[in-house]
Formats: sequence, C-alpha cells, structure tokens
Amino acid sequence: MHISSLYRAAILPHSIFSPRRAALSSSSLAAQQRLEVQLRGCVDCKRSKSSPSTAVHLISIPPFPVRATLATLSTSNSPLQRLSRSFATMGSENPFKYTLTDLPKPEGGSYGKYYSLPALKDPRIDSLPYSIKILLESAVRNCDNFQVMKEDVEKILDWENTSPKQVEIPFKPARVILQDFTGVPAVVDLAAMRDAIKRLGGDANKINPLVPVDLVIDHSVQVDVARSENALQANMQYEFDRNKERFAFLKWGSTAFKNMLVVPPGSGIVHQVNLEYLGRVVFDNEGILYPDSLVGTDSHTTMIDGLGVAGWGVGGIEAEATMLGQPMSMVLPGVVGFKLTGQLKTGVTATDLVLTVTQMLRKHGVVGKFVEFYGQGMSALSLADRATIANMSPEYGATMGFFPVDHVTLQYLRLTGREESKVKMIEAYLRANNMFIDYSEPQKEKTYSSYLELDLDTVEPSLSGPKRPHDRVSLKDMKGDWQACLDNKVGFKGFAIPKDAQGAVSKFSYHGKPAELRHGDVVIAAITSCTNTSNPSVMLGAGLVAKKAYDLGLEVKPWIKTSLAPGSGVVTKYLQKSGLYKYLDLQGFSLVGYGCTTCIGNSGEIDEAVAEAIVEKDIVAAAVLSGNRNFEGRVHPLTRANYLASPPLVVAYALAGTINIDFEKEPIGVSKGGKQVFLREIWPSSEEIAEVVESSVLPEMFKSTYESITKGNAMWNELHAPSGALYSWDPNSTYVHDPPFFKSMTLEPPGAHGVKDAYCLLNFGDSITTDHISPAGNIHKDSPAAKYLMDREVDRRDFNSYGSRRGNDEVMARGTFANIRIVNKFLKGEVGPKTVHVPSGEKLYVYDAATKYKEAGCDTIILAGAEYGSGSSRDWAAKGPYLQGVKAVIAKSFERIHRSNLVGMGIIPLCFKAGQDADSLGLTGYERYTIDLPSDIKAITPGQDIVVTTDDGKRFTCTLRFDTQVELTYFEHGGILQYVLRQLI
Repeated sequence: MHISSLYRAAILPHSIFSPRRAALSSSSLAAQQRLEVQLRGCVDCKRSKSSPSTAVHLISIPPFPVRATLATLSTSNSPLQRLSRSFATMGSENPFKYTLTDLPKPEGGSYGKYYSLPALKDPRIDSLPYSIKILLESAVRNCDNFQVMKEDVEKILDWENTSPKQVEIPFKPARVILQDFTGVPAVVDLAAMRDAIKRLGGDANKINPLVPVDLVIDHSVQVDVARSENALQANMQYEFDRNKERFAFLKWGSTAFKNMLVVPPGSGIVHQVNLEYLGRVVFDNEGILYPDSLVGTDSHTTMIDGLGVAGWGVGGIEAEATMLGQPMSMVLPGVVGFKLTGQLKTGVTATDLVLTVTQMLRKHGVVGKFVEFYGQGMSALSLADRATIANMSPEYGATMGFFPVDHVTLQYLRLTGREESKVKMIEAYLRANNMFIDYSEPQKEKTYSSYLELDLDTVEPSLSGPKRPHDRVSLKDMKGDWQACLDNKVGFKGFAIPKDAQGAVSKFSYHGKPAELRHGDVVIAAITSCTNTSNPSVMLGAGLVAKKAYDLGLEVKPWIKTSLAPGSGVVTKYLQKSGLYKYLDLQGFSLVGYGCTTCIGNSGEIDEAVAEAIVEKDIVAAAVLSGNRNFEGRVHPLTRANYLASPPLVVAYALAGTINIDFEKEPIGVSKGGKQVFLREIWPSSEEIAEVVESSVLPEMFKSTYESITKGNAMWNELHAPSGALYSWDPNSTYVHDPPFFKSMTLEPPGAHGVKDAYCLLNFGDSITTDHISPAGNIHKDSPAAKYLMDREVDRRDFNSYGSRRGNDEVMARGTFANIRIVNKFLKGEVGPKTVHVPSGEKLYVYDAATKYKEAGCDTIILAGAEYGSGSSRDWAAKGPYLQGVKAVIAKSFERIHRSNLVGMGIIPLCFKAGQDADSLGLTGYERYTIDLPSDIKAITPGQDIVVTTDDGKRFTCTLRFDTQVELTYFEHGGILQYVLRQLI
C-alpha cells in the first residue's frame, strides 16, 4: 500500500499528539522533525469534513506521534518503517465501539447512530450527575487509547471516588464560541501562528479550526448617544467608524479560516444568540449523534448551561488550542447538587433569585466545581430563568451551573423556532442515553459531592453591590445598607464619607435648568446584559413599570443616562408587540444598540455638567444596571457605587433618582395629581407579566430574527476586507498589530526554569479582578496607552476602549494594570495605576516601571491576596503581565480561568500555604525573590511544594499551581500556543 493511502486510511483523531501522554523532549522533537521532512513529500494530507467530536476521523495534519517510537527512530531504515511504528503507538480502534447503537425514529427509519451509555452495562452510571454523564459520553465516543484512554473512561465512571482525588481527564468540546473583544486577539494569534509556522518551515494552512467556531461581534458598541430616537443608528455608526480595522480583520478571518462563522455587529449579545439560535443541544454530525458542548472566551459562556448544554469559559489561549484539535485537560470536578423547591412569590424576579443563589454558592465554595440544579422547583422555572442563573456561574465561582434537559427545555426550543423534527431527535437521543430528566416520573436521587437546598418561596426582591456581584442586599434593607456603606471604611462595602460631608449637595445647571446631586443619586440606569435581556418576564416587567409610572405622571430625571440594550432583536419585537416599548422610550430607555454596552463598561460619557458636579463635591454617584458585574471602575469611572438589579428595579431606581430610598416607606414620586406614589402601586404582579409574555413572545419572532442574522447589515456588507491565507499586517495600525509571542520561537522548547532575584512589580490585597489587571473600558488621557496613541496622531475622541484595541499588543501591554481604581500596597493607600520602582524609589506608571526592570534585565513577580484574577475570562490579563516581564504570581488563591491563562503564557502561579499571606510572612515587596524550581521538567510534579527565598533572609513554602501534567508540558514549551505550534511543524 502506498504511504499516502495508509496515512489517509488510519482511524485517528485530528490532533495526533497529546501532552498528557508524554513530555516532548528536545531530542525526540528533533527526531520527529527529521522523520517528517523525509515523509512530507509522499504523504497526501487530507482534512476530514467531520468534527473531532465524531466517532471516526481521517488524519488531518502531521506531525506523527512520538511516544515509544521515538526511542527507536535512530535504528529505523525507512520512512515506511517509521510510519508503521508510529501507527503502532498511536490511537487504536475505539474499545467502546460495541456501544455504537442505532436510534430509530417512531415512524420508521433512523435518526443516526450514537454511543450508548446504557450499553456499557455499568450500574455506576445511574447515580452519576447529568453533567458528568456528558463528560463520560465524550470520553467513550472519543476513546482511541491515545488522546483519550480507556482508563479515562474508568475515572469518570468511578467519579464518586475519583473526583475528590483531583484526577485529570481529557475533554473534547464539540465547538468553540468567541466574542469580539476576546475573538480579535484569538484570530490575531492564529494569524501570527500562520506566519510563524511558515517561518519555521511548515504549512500555514495547518492553522485552521478543526471544530465549529462561532464569533459574535457584540462588545464594541458604546452608549455614545442615549435618550434619542436615532440612538441605535448613531451608536452603530460610531461603532463602525471606531472599529473599521478590527471588523475588516475579523471579516478576513471569516474567509481565511475554515469552520469559522462570524456574526456581524448589531445582531445581539453572544450568549443570548447562543441560547436562542446557535445552541444545538444534540449534534448530528454526518449521522453520529452526541451532546452539544462548548468552551468560550467569555466567562458567561455558562449561560448555555441553562439549555442543558455543557459549556464554560476558558482563556482565549486555551480556546485557540481547542480550535486546533487539542483535547482540553481538566481536573474531574466535584458536583454540588442544588435542590430547588416551591415557587417564587408574586413580584419576585429571576434576577432576585440569581442574586440569592450567587450569595449562597459563594458562601458554600464552588470554585472549580460543577453545580447541578434539580428538584420539583425546577418545573416552576422557565428556561429563561434557568439561563439567568447559569449565566452568573462566574459570579458564584463555579465552572458550570447546569440544568439537565427536561420538558421545559423542549418547550423553549419550540418557542425559539427550532424545527420540530430536531426537537424530537433531541428528546429521543437524550431519553435513549439516560440524559433526559422527566419530572412526571419518579426520580432516583443522584450522588453529589455536596448538597444545597433553596425554597423559592423564601426569595426576596434584591440588589447586589455596591462593588461586587455577590454582595446581595434585600430591597427592604437597601437604604440602611447604603447609609452604612457611606460610614464604613473604604472597602467592598464602604466609602468612608465623613458624617459632616454625607449631606453634601452639588448644584449644577442642566440644559439651562437648575439641578443637584447628592451621595447615592443615580446618574446611569441601564437595561443591559444577556443575563437579563434574554428573559422576557423581566423585560416585559420593566415595560409594565414604565407604563404604570407614565400613566401616573412619573418621569425619570433628564440628566440620568438611561439606555436599553437588548441581547437580540427578538426583544425589540416582543416589546413592540406588547405595546410597552413606547413607555420605556418615553421614560428615557431608548434602544441604543444590540450589544453588551454598560455591562462591560461601554457606558459612554455622562453629561459634562453631571460629571463636573460629581467631581466638584466628590459625590459617590450611583449606577443601577441589569448586568452581571459591578466591580469598581468597570461601569464608569465616576460611578463609585454600582448596583445589579432586575430590569424592573432599574426603571424604579431611575424614577426615584437615588438609591438612598426605602421603597416600603417612602414614595417613588408624586403623581400629576399631587398624590404620593409608592413602588408597590406600579409594580406588576407575576400574573400580569405572564399574560403579556404569553401574548407577545412568539416563535415567528425568533425565526425571522435569526434567518437574517448571518446576512449582516449594510455597514458590514460594504466593509472591505483583505483576502489570502496570510494576513498583511499594517505597521501603522493601532488596532491590529503583529504580536511578539512567536517572533523568537525556535523548534527547541526552552524547558523549565525558576526565578532568581526578581523584584516585586506590584503588591496586592484580595479580590484583584481581571478588570483591574487588564481593563476593558476607557483609556485615560494621561495613561501610557494614551501617550502611545497620541504619539501616533490618534485624537483623544478616537481612543476607543482597551477592549476594542486588544488586537494591538503595544496598547495592551501599556494598558495592563491601568485601572484607575486599582489598589497597590506600595502606594500606601493612594489609588491608581502606579507602583514604586524599587531600585530607584520612583513612583511610576506600572508599565513604565516594568519597562525599566526589563531594560535592566531584571525579572519581576507579583504578590497578591485571595481570588486573584476573578471576573471576566480575559487572556490579556495574562498576556499583559507576560509582556511586562512578570515571571510568577504568588497569591492566596486564584480564579480558575485566570490561573489557567497564566499557565498558558508560561507564568508560574504559586499559592501561599493556608493561613499565610504576604503580610503574615512579613513581605513588604521591597525584597528580591528567588523561586527554586528545578530546570528538569521531570523533577516537577503538579501541586508540589516550592521554596521561595528573599535577599533579606526570608524563606517560605508555596504550592505550585501547575495542576496537571499537561500544564507542566505547556510550561516546558514556554506556553500552550508554543506547544501547539511545535506539534504542527
């Protein structure tokens, strides 16, 4: 048989080397490369049309695998002998092929074939959580005894015993989803990898997604224009004017890379589009059926868990590796069983519920775990309610907040216009594979790692704030809590406003009329974010509040920046059909765009007179938004108090004009007849809302909206984009820049390394978020990034945001640690993006200090407290420190995704031992730090103890947070993408 025929006939996964099987040594890599050079001329590589998630695949790309073959390469006499030996050590026939079963249609014929879990005849499966069954099915289907071993299947089957042991398993998601803030740098990396692979002698076309990739452009629109009937069109025009280069680059990527769908700007928010349109629930890939699953470059990817689809956020770096066929290595998670009983009281919203759940789970501790919801209370929750809870998984710290598929799921699929034949196939498959939960039948209790229970009847109207999403406050306690925050020392629940200043009044003129601001006055009120705009009940509830208020003559103060930014066009259609849209518009909540807007900090500028009034008397101004994040400095630089609330409460607080109000005892306003009006008089009942939902939310709205979603709009369709497999970098572009990550890369991996005599760049306390590390919002006029842009003749009005410039490493390196609210212990209470350059004692912008260290050839480290890197899954929060020269982060604890991103960039994550931190160990940050890490990767084990010493004689032990053998392999290669690239050459 000709070699090319033998090669094409091999039954193997797309990506044919797995780091969890063997660490690739320098000598073996060189031998592998020699082999490939000899074979490259005679091997006819073919790319299978199938996804890696299907059962059988053709080889897509070299290299040939290494493992045992490499030890004997020097004695091999021919390429064919070497190829045969490679095959002998590579993936073999799936040992579970006997479970491949036909799924018959009731009317005759077949839906397709599937890997049957009941056919395993293992009684342990019955007690597994549904979320773990998805991992099990994936392992069974993809088992080749190479990337996925038979032993991996056994680990998952024995989940009850293995999960407490932190065992490692591979997982191959069915697809990847991106938004543009994280999608642009991902495509930039892929383009740069194509350049690098060509430079190193490989084929650039090997850099192609091997699983479906959906990229939704939703993070770029800002609220430049509000309270105007042309706000939607005006903001979209501003969006295109600012982001033309980025959008053209993404348009290039949609044609240059296979398997990539780009959803144009103005279509909606990624997670709502995923929920209403992109989510498959069950894949049918050329006759092979399997559960939909995904990873996304946004932490709120978890929203899809509400649809019974396993999905969670990962760093952009990890997502890129997944696109290129690498199996994800993950620790088999524990699963918290969250039982729901009863039903919500009338007037209580899904937002109130999710804030309650977030507080409970945060207290319970669920970092790195799945949460699976179950119980009779599930029947009282709509799919949209479930999606709201799943969406905020990052806020309560879980990897997933999972809702198994049941009849409610099927009803939602029909509501959103999915084909009936598809819905029937989904139900048939999930029932056959024991993945469907039918609450009309007796339920066998699943086994969980731990348990929580909530009676829905106990949930109260709530908000969260003023600085963290898990700091829930009952509506009835809101005024007292706010006044306590004014008194409390500066912190998550305090502003330290002196008693004699708490009554301060800042008078100003607004459009010629006198106005005034006090502490707690609302200046931004935004109905925003997929968390809530995907839920018709709360959106229509907001419309009813607006209508009732308008009918009584109540109006929102004109200087409050109000906005409505739904996650899809469907929302506008049902608001218009209900007749409630006009009342939101009359109260100032005009449609400003279909995108994330205020929730991610794209709130735009507030009126200059309002801004000056805030600054003049140092007013603690407030924002109220229906978002999922309210970290300090995120929503707007001038709103120090930011509260998350349901859309109806956003309208209510906008009407009140202040958060310093007790709605039970104080009126929300005065009617046109001079009568005091209380919130309870304009608050709709659950029955009122349900009636409007039933008459206004129709399947045709979803069908018509999404039939046209990929057709784009006039602005997108007229946008010129380059063509070709390699991107032509424009050296003058301030949006898209050829990154340095692969410029000096060689074929040989650099190996493991420690850190010697490093300076401390920053010394942090607890809860430093990715917003602090790599802000997405405004570029401050005095910042290093602003100087870079002005030096290139970019006007201040065209700075745009950090998030929009993530395709330019020069801007992003300067924007790292540029949050104006960041607190660094070096500055002794001063707030802002500066630090002390230890050798000189100078106080400098962090970027400038980092540059001085790099120019002097000095490594740096960061000291941090608990929950370092919490917040959005932001790969630039790892890339930025890498470019600033940071070699290690020593923290009390890390947020899951951020730790993974640090690993992906080759930065060493270390944890202080329990009960210790920088303060308890007497570390000031002025010391020089040496981290004693072996240079031989084989001498390092995941989670081992590492000794850190300082130049003044301190010595302490930390836990190395490389959590798996795979992560050590990435470290040896200098990062995950460097590892992947070497495998493709």
